Amino acid sequence: MSQERVSKPNDLKYFLYARKSSESEDRQVASIASQIDELKAIAKRDGLKIVEVLTEEKSAKAPGRPIFTKMIARIQAGEAKGIICWKLDRLARNPVDGGTVSWMLQQGVIQHIQTYGRSYLPTDNVLMMSVEFGSANQFILDLSLNTKRGMRRKVSEGWIPHKPPIGYLNNT
Repeated sequence: MSQERVSKPNDLKYFLYARKSSESEDRQVASIASQIDELKAIAKRDGLKIVEVLTEEKSAKAPGRPIFTKMIARIQAGEAKGIICWKLDRLARNPVDGGTVSWMLQQGVIQHIQTYGRSYLPTDNVLMMSVEFGSANQFILDLSLNTKRGMRRKVSEGWIPHKPPIGYLNNT
């Protein structure tokens, strides 16, 4: 590892990162607030020191989220060595961001990731993390295919596959 030593989780500083996809506002209204509440409770229970709570309303299907990118740079600069997030899919749903997080953890730049149900350390077997990031990426690929299939079906049935103009309703 590139770091001299791996600290105990309660000796580290953490960023709490909460994210929701902006595309589904109606289904995720309380998502960020509920993530923060639950993760703060975990941090308190486990004695984890949160440096800052970072929130983002942007899909992780492609690289380029500004808050996530700044958080990674700040971790590389040593402002924190850990991340607290609801699930790994909050950090990445694409192979570029997933690879960045995995590599930083393996190198000891990130020394601990705490999710709701699991703890990740540099000394862990990377298989589980790879499976979780791969599943998150596959979810995005499947969602895209399923959405396109649904749109093709609507067109074949004579529907216009978009939201109705203001003042009109889809009556199905």
